[in-house]
Amino acid sequence: METTPLHSLSITGVLSESNRIIKANYIHFITLSLFFLPLTFSLITTPTFRLAGQLFTADHLHNFPPNFLHKPPISHLLYILTLYIFTLCAIATITYTTYHGFSGKPIKFSTAIKSLAFSFLPLVSTTILLHLLLFCISLTFLLFVGSIVTLLQNIGFVIDYNLIHFIWFSDFVVAVLIVIIIYFHVNWCLACVIAVTESNWGLEPLMRSSYLVKGLRSVSLSLLLYFVFYGGILVFVCTDVALATGLRRSLLVFPVMFGSVFLMVVLLVSIVGNIVLYMYCKGLHGELGIEIAEKLVYFNLHSDDEKVSHVVTVAAD
Repeated sequence: METTPLHSLSITGVLSESNRIIKANYIHFITLSLFFLPLTFSLITTPTFRLAGQLFTADHLHNFPPNFLHKPPISHLLYILTLYIFTLCAIATITYTTYHGFSGKPIKFSTAIKSLAFSFLPLVSTTILLHLLLFCISLTFLLFVGSIVTLLQNIGFVIDYNLIHFIWFSDFVVAVLIVIIIYFHVNWCLACVIAVTESNWGLEPLMRSSYLVKGLRSVSLSLLLYFVFYGGILVFVCTDVALATGLRRSLLVFPVMFGSVFLMVVLLVSIVGNIVLYMYCKGLHGELGIEIAEKLVYFNLHSDDEKVSHVVTVAAD
């Protein structure tokens, strides 16, 4: 009789399984997620100093590190490149660890770091292509809207850019652009996981992600909105608290460190959640292999005996 998969995955299930997986080897995952700290620290501090420069008087600006507000462009580029590399290292090692943990293979910290030798370049090429495609899609949409506005002006319409109606139109254009970006992100959400686990690169991970996520786009969208919302709230609150301290260095360290660490954990859970979604998608497409197709379990990373959680269940008659 034909095997019928149970389409029972929800965002609650993904988060629950992600938390169980992380708790199975909490120290291991937290150690790997330290690669996220430069990014999270930057997300907390950069808005703080930028807003402070706008809102505070010159008396407060002497509290900044020397030349902080006037770094040369090359310094900013190197800083962004460093953040990008560390972030990709975190994604690659956490993905490798979690994926191989599903098969019960013991993964050590050194093994996860060594995996960068063969997973980093596919991940880099895939993420760069993904960002370029999103940029081109956004630019094409904006050029299309701009051409329509220009055409209307050429045929005689007078457009007052200060009118409230034009402001509403601009807000509508931005909202549509956000929806378009979210749509492609939902379809390509598994691209980074595929680049690491299947050693694919370029367009192939994007196309395969679109194939695997069919039927579970609602879960992918829910995960995206969930982590963007809570991550955004965390950054906003910690930045606001940091501003309230008046940039006193003795007080600034607390909201910055607190926000950086908790945002690091949010990113960790989001990466593991994406891998749970990836494994479930593979199960629904019959790609897990007969030995684990009926019941996929996540094992302790350092033990072949201890079962942590059931992630995918496929009903078989």
